Amino acid sequence: MGEILDLVEARLRTALGEPDARAAVTFLGTDRFEVLRFLDSQGGSGVVRYATLGMSAQPMTDPSALLADPLKGPRAELVLSMRAGLADTDQVLRPMAVLAASPQVEGVVVAPGSSLDLGEPLWPGAPFSSVLVGEPGGLVADLELDAPLEPVRFLPLLPMTPNEAAWKRVRGARELEERWLARGTDLRDPLRASVPLD
Repeated sequence: MGEILDLVEARLRTALGEPDARAAVTFLGTDRFEVLRFLDSQGGSGVVRYATLGMSAQPMTDPSALLADPLKGPRAELVLSMRAGLADTDQVLRPMAVLAASPQVEGVVVAPGSSLDLGEPLWPGAPFSSVLVGEPGGLVADLELDAPLEPVRFLPLLPMTPNEAAWKRVRGARELEERWLARGTDLRDPLRASVPLD
């Protein structure tokens, strides 16, 4: 499925520019996963984006399915956007590869509204150990593939503090996103505190 990954990388480059760094991680019994870093300094925004490459090589399958279909099933890559220079966010490369490997390792289907928990900070000293998976189609458009393959969707990751993750488990993703929006939360701030949840 190397041709799929070539198309995915081309789509990422079209949307985000040329990557200025990349790292590769291989886990026992899985494919190779890469994480590409894109620095967006246009207009002084100073946003760094990290995108996985390799998750979409295989479709995600329902863990309850008796037999995995090698062609059909959702495909995705993950994208994390953070303000550059405020924290050592480059240490997120391996954790992002771990998240990208979760469909192969744990048999989970990563979809908008779901939570992914690392059990450790996203980078050393980060106030986040889990992420909320956002809706695709904003930053990087879906990549259509030839039938019967489903499109590759580029899913944004929204870091959650432990309090936000616990609140999301009880109240749901939509209510957490509405709370972030109502409070004007900067989800790209690597140092942000938890949104008030009272």
